[in-house]
Amino acid sequence: MSAIRQVVPLGGQWPGLDPFLFAVHHRDEFPPAEGETMRPAASLAGRSLGQDFSGKDGWSMYHGETVPGFPQHPHRGFETVTVVLDGVVDHADSLGAAARFGHGDTQWLTAGSGISHSEMFPLLDTERPNTMELFQIWLNLAPEDKSAEPHFDMFWSEKTPVVVRGADGAAARFRLIAGEIDGVRALDPPPHSWAARPENHLAIWIVTLDPGVSTELPGADPSANRVLYNYGGPLTVDHQQLGYDAAVLAPETVTVTAGDEGASFLVLQARPIGAPVVQQGPFVGNTREDIVTAMQEYRAGVFGTWDLPQNDPVHPRGETRFARYPDGRVTRPVG
Repeated sequence: MSAIRQVVPLGGQWPGLDPFLFAVHHRDEFPPAEGETMRPAASLAGRSLGQDFSGKDGWSMYHGETVPGFPQHPHRGFETVTVVLDGVVDHADSLGAAARFGHGDTQWLTAGSGISHSEMFPLLDTERPNTMELFQIWLNLAPEDKSAEPHFDMFWSEKTPVVVRGADGAAARFRLIAGEIDGVRALDPPPHSWAARPENHLAIWIVTLDPGVSTELPGADPSANRVLYNYGGPLTVDHQQLGYDAAVLAPETVTVTAGDEGASFLVLQARPIGAPVVQQGPFVGNTREDIVTAMQEYRAGVFGTWDLPQNDPVHPRGETRFARYPDGRVTRPVG
């Protein structure tokens, strides 16, 4: 019997299985920056500014009108796990946290009882194109954790484990955002995350295979859901070739093999929460009443109050990667 239970072609928003709500993969080849402004040195004519997901000329402005990105917006009842492989993201939120992160860093944000944040994509290079590639994964919270205090954390690339099987040119590389492989564990997730409980077997792996390389995904607990999202080159999974597809896998050992150009894929795995999910935009609850309450409380300023003078803040162009926590503590990556 095949380890593949279902194959689904991928679109702009990748479907998730409980406890994952969905994932998105952004890759933009932004033009050089216009001077010190960190905005594209290119015409914005023909774009629906504020709602530009066109991919015109290889990039989008998203909800940004000068700098690409996502100006302030609320979240409640789930977590965002944002992994930036290339480029940088400028973060600000209603807790008072701020960050510039990228080049392999992960921001893990527990929205819990409610938060507002912005995610802008400043263009720092004025001479060459600015490549941006990131994943954002929406991970649900258990019912008892949906009202948890919001929590901001940053996992620097330099501290993120990467398991390498094989030699350069013939290697498989597993970037561990969550979970364990080959006896190596990822950094500790936030305390109210479904990932914080070992019995939930939660894993987030970004895997790259050199051309022609085969490797095994280890088996998981039989209770776990597992989905492989293939986004970078043809991949053979248990003798079946995938293109730009998601494959729901049985939680057993599975052999994967890259084609002649190599392969890249994301793996999301966990025991399901099993609670009802009611979602409307940035709010996720267990009942319709949860959503109505979230909307009412957000409009009343009960959570996510935005005190910054603008909705799309960016940090100074010369700023390096940093994270400022709500308590004022500042961290920076250390190689």
